[in-house]
This record gives sequence, C-alpha cells and structure tokens, in this order.
Amino acid sequence: MSDHEEKDAGQRAIPEAGLFGRIIAKLSALFSLAIVSSAAILIFEVAMRYLFNSPTIWAHETVIFLTATTFLFGGLYCASTNKHIRVVLIYDALSPELRRVFNVAISIACALASALFSWAGWLVVKRAIWTPAGDFRLETSGSAWNPPTPGLLKLFLLGILILMCLQFAILAVNYAKKK
Repeated sequence: MSDHEEKDAGQRAIPEAGLFGRIIAKLSALFSLAIVSSAAILIFEVAMRYLFNSPTIWAHETVIFLTATTFLFGGLYCASTNKHIRVVLIYDALSPELRRVFNVAISIACALASALFSWAGWLVVKRAIWTPAGDFRLETSGSAWNPPTPGLLKLFLLGILILMCLQFAILAVNYAKKK
C-alpha cells in the first residue's frame, strides 16, 4: 500500500461503522475547514488589533465556537474511523475471536455511556434554550457581541452525543455479526 493509499484509508470509516460512519467521515472535511477558518480569523484579528488598532468584538468567540464544534465532532469521527484511544497492551494480545467479543462489549459500553451523557446533556440544554417562563431563547455569551454560541454549543454537544450513541450501537451490532 502506498503512502497516499494509507493516508486515504485513515480518513475512511471502518466497514463496521456502516453507511452512518461513512457519512460522518465525509462530513469531517467540513470541520477541517472550520479549523482553517479559525486560523484565518485569528490572523485577521491580529492584523486588525496590531496593525490598524481596531480590534474586533467577534473574533475570539467565533474561533472558540468553531474549534469547540470541531473537537466535539472529533469524538464522533474517531468512533466512525476507529481512531480512538485504545489500550493496546491487552487488546493486541487477544485472539481475533476475543477481539470481536471485546469490540462488541466496548461498543455497548460506549453506547450506554453516550446515552447517559446525552441525558445529562439534555438537562443542560433545557436550561440553555428555554427561559424559566418556557419561551425559546438561546443562552448567549454575555460579551459585547453577545452571540448565542453557548446555547448552540450545548445543542451541538447533545446532538453529537446522540449520534455517538447511534454509531456505537451500529458498531456493536456489526461487530457481533462479524465472523
């Protein structure tokens, strides 16, 4: 396998991730652009602040939002492409059949953990998107710009956790089917 093929294979979802995993892997390019955009915004902010003495009120919070969403998406991407952290000392010593059993058990445990974190995330989101009176209003940052990024990030986190739960369930089923 050439270096290019190895690099390309690292960006694909594993077969056990199914169609859902392949979609997640494709979406990763969008989040890569968010990191590049963050860098461009920071360069713009530095130029505005130090060359023109006219800092922006939006750059810092925008960069935080873009990088936070990228890092949150990264967990889902790692699950879909099997690039998550694993203690290989034990895993690599297992037979293929035991690895399959471990993969099923780990996927089930991760699905359950994601489901529990989703529930906890929902409790946080409820307070971030509704006022005590029940009106819809996204939580804002409270800065001079005051964007609704905290509320949006909490919603995004909840969505990612739900999708991670789904991805781990798909992985568990497909690992269990694998012979």
